[in-house]
Amino acid sequence: MKIQGNTILITGGGTGIGFALADALVKAGNKVIICGRHESVLKEAKHKLHQLYIKVCDVSVEQQRKALFSWISSNFKDFNMLINNAGIQRMIDFTSGASNRNPNEDEIDINLKAPVRQCELFTPLLMKQKQAAIVNVSSGLGFCPIAVMPVYCATKAAVHSFTISLRHQLRNTSVKVFEIIPPMVDTDLDKSGPDERSQEERGIPPSEVAVETMKGLVKDKYEITIGEAKGLKKGALKNPEKLFQQMN
Repeated sequence: MKIQGNTILITGGGTGIGFALADALVKAGNKVIICGRHESVLKEAKHKLHQLYIKVCDVSVEQQRKALFSWISSNFKDFNMLINNAGIQRMIDFTSGASNRNPNEDEIDINLKAPVRQCELFTPLLMKQKQAAIVNVSSGLGFCPIAVMPVYCATKAAVHSFTISLRHQLRNTSVKVFEIIPPMVDTDLDKSGPDERSQEERGIPPSEVAVETMKGLVKDKYEITIGEAKGLKKGALKNPEKLFQQMN
């Protein structure tokens, strides 16, 4: 996959991995659009990286996804890459009836339903381009879950499975399907989690994910597994029960 001259949409691109990818892709010579739920976050990202195009959109809401698609298809005729990055991560205790779950932030809607529906909307458009790509961001925790974050881990496992099937379906088209599989990353996704879990490790910087992603894209490495996520994938295949016990 060429990594310059593309027109790219990154969901959840205002912070964390999304912004790191946007920064790397802009510097490589691409036109980058980012979307997110909060206009203030997007404006701050654009202040840091003036070349960005920004659009407020909650990808978990169907009407807003459709409006985003209409805006992209009308204004960016050379659009050829979708990066499904938006996600949330929550600790949920089902022994308490999941009373700590925020009803306004559904991990299934944001982490799983949104990227699936985004692919449903954008794939026909992408297939019209001579070279195009879909990039889904999953997680090492999709291979071995941490039990305190059961829904997050389940959605990432589902994203991995969906990406495999989508890649197979699109194998004879111009659309390449990639998966980024990061380890723990030091972002706001799980900002208070390490403290609540008495965990010293904060994860790798988002810039490291961006660097490894760029390397993987140019080499057509369809599963871009980064850092400690490699060990999770290997351990999950070799002895999943042992790895689960170690993780939990």
